[in-house]
Amino acid sequence: MAVHPSNLRGAVFALAAFGIYATHDVVIKFLGSDYTSFQIIFFSGLLGFPLVSLMLMSDRSDGNLIPRHPWWSLLRSVTAVTTGAAGFYAFSVLPLAQTYAILFAMPLLITILAIPMLGENVGIRRGIAVFIGMVGVLIVLRPGSAELSLGHLAALGAAVTGAVNSLIVRKIGSEERAVVLMLYPMLASVFATGAMMPFVYVPMPIEHLGLMAVIAGLGFIAALMIIRAYRTAPAVIVAPMQYSQIIWAAVYGSLFFNESVDSWTLTGTTIIICSGIYIVLREGTAEVSKNSPVLSNKSRAETGLMPRISLLLRRDERHGQ
Repeated sequence: MAVHPSNLRGAVFALAAFGIYATHDVVIKFLGSDYTSFQIIFFSGLLGFPLVSLMLMSDRSDGNLIPRHPWWSLLRSVTAVTTGAAGFYAFSVLPLAQTYAILFAMPLLITILAIPMLGENVGIRRGIAVFIGMVGVLIVLRPGSAELSLGHLAALGAAVTGAVNSLIVRKIGSEERAVVLMLYPMLASVFATGAMMPFVYVPMPIEHLGLMAVIAGLGFIAALMIIRAYRTAPAVIVAPMQYSQIIWAAVYGSLFFNESVDSWTLTGTTIIICSGIYIVLREGTAEVSKNSPVLSNKSRAETGLMPRISLLLRRDERHGQ
């Protein structure tokens, strides 16, 4: 069967975007040896805010910036900041491949948490896929036989809070303005990490400040390419491309950090990826999922540094762009 050209283009855009994201994470890991995740988030967020503001200013829809669901919006802001701090810390202290493997559990967690938060019905097939995927996470972590560090807990925490964040967007997204949903997590990220600066700030040479700007720029470019991918191809084609990051992790880890992927991590990651792809394909089947929570999550784990992809797409669709 011939592959539709638009599907191929969408997959290529997504692969390129996730390659850029992986490069973005390498810069985070490099800076993480000298600075806390709070300092990295603060300066990269501050330097990236002008780029993000251009996106937000293009929203011409009527309304104000007062959230209709203030408590959900507050929780979303908290989870975005927590996801960023925990995820950036995990990239700083863990091998890249291990960090990605744990973060890849986010679709599994979204599927589980969608039951109480969205009233989603998860059938036996998706339930088995989630169970198998969680076994893969345990294989990567190997509790009892390998030492679990704060970095592992941070990566797990980022996966959990990232999943909660995604489901909050799904829960209130139809009633809140896209600009409101995008703006508050970014402001919370800058203000919360800025409040930490008196306690964690370490003076930076100009080249490291430049790398903070590189993080912001790469995140911005990757977000634009992901948007292009979703406009070009269906979500069931684009979403699985995120797992290509594990290839970049192996290459970058070996080249820059003298890391290697052990057999346990490789085995566990393979199981997690297979279960995640199955869940994506299953949600893409008609009448299987009422909410399609995983397919609707078009962003990586949200850190508050960049607007959420699904919200940008939703806003543009409303404006007929």
